[in-house]
Amino acid sequence: MRPLRYVALGDSLTEGVGDPVGNGWRGWAALLAGGLSEPSAEFTNLAVSGAQTRDVLETQLPAALDLRPDVASVLVGVNDTLRSTFDIEKIAERLDKVYAAFTRQGTAVLTACLPDPGTMLGLPAVLGNPLARRQRAVNTVVHTLSERYGAVHLHAVDDAWIMDRAMWSSDRLHPGERGHRQIALRFHAMLAQRGIATQTAPSPEPEFPPPTKSASLLWLATAGTAWVIRRCNDLLPQLLRLAAVEMRHRARGTCGRLDLRSAHAVSVALASLPAPEPTGPAERRPVAGAMGLAEQRSVPERMGMPAHRPTPESMALPEHRPASEHRLVPERRPVPEHLSLPEGLSVPVPGQRSVAGQHPAPEAA
Repeated sequence: MRPLRYVALGDSLTEGVGDPVGNGWRGWAALLAGGLSEPSAEFTNLAVSGAQTRDVLETQLPAALDLRPDVASVLVGVNDTLRSTFDIEKIAERLDKVYAAFTRQGTAVLTACLPDPGTMLGLPAVLGNPLARRQRAVNTVVHTLSERYGAVHLHAVDDAWIMDRAMWSSDRLHPGERGHRQIALRFHAMLAQRGIATQTAPSPEPEFPPPTKSASLLWLATAGTAWVIRRCNDLLPQLLRLAAVEMRHRARGTCGRLDLRSAHAVSVALASLPAPEPTGPAERRPVAGAMGLAEQRSVPERMGMPAHRPTPESMALPEHRPASEHRLVPERRPVPEHLSLPEGLSVPVPGQRSVAGQHPAPEAA
């Protein structure tokens, strides 16, 4: 029997930025790993600062699959919202592939909905609203796919601690030690409910004093300034254009149209995803100390997922439809029923596109 194996994927949040220990970062994933199992879980952190969904799919995922983890966390998407290349349909496609790959391997997947950077930075509404709209789109995709694959999902965006300034580092984009501990605590509680986390949860109290004011100012003047310069070269021109669109719609009283277009783009992105492949019995991997229910449990049992995934209700065909018209895999998958759309917005019919075969771009004027 080997120890439980946990691999973390993502960006600077999972890398641990904001929780300095020695000459490096620790972060919520390392804190969580310490309370998963006995003997201690084998923990590998593949997260890299600045990573986007493409980096996770193309670089981090292959390395993670080679490790055959029992638990994998995938927290990513904020950096996608801060790029001029933002494309919710591609983001949905990449995340779907990542979650599906881990599910096929029998790995329990951890996901989270995160606050938008505009709110955390306190940007004016004309600049913050476009970023908030993008983050809501990413969160909707993550939430929907998490239910689709039975992931352990943390809806952090609604947690009260998010708005507590004491939980955040000096850059206001990354949690401080207290914030990282809150994320670790919440994931530990959900994993304990599933019988995966069997050891003591991390303490909510910080181990180290917060950085001094001078240290925070030094960080902002060096690494923080470099970050702003990189974003000015990439995001700023497009953000200014989006702000102009926002101001024009505010003057007309039609800002709701921007929200509708963003929601429609999300529904199109989700409908474009292929139906999930049926999952067969996964390989039994003995894990020491996991679950506390038996000496050896297979990963699907820990996840509480059936060996064969039933056809989602949203894919069911009407009773009156002739059997000859039944299709095992539709061209486009309808949005799950739990995804509520704004009034007046319809879910795209499989095989149809909204305007001349092209998807409407979110946030366009």
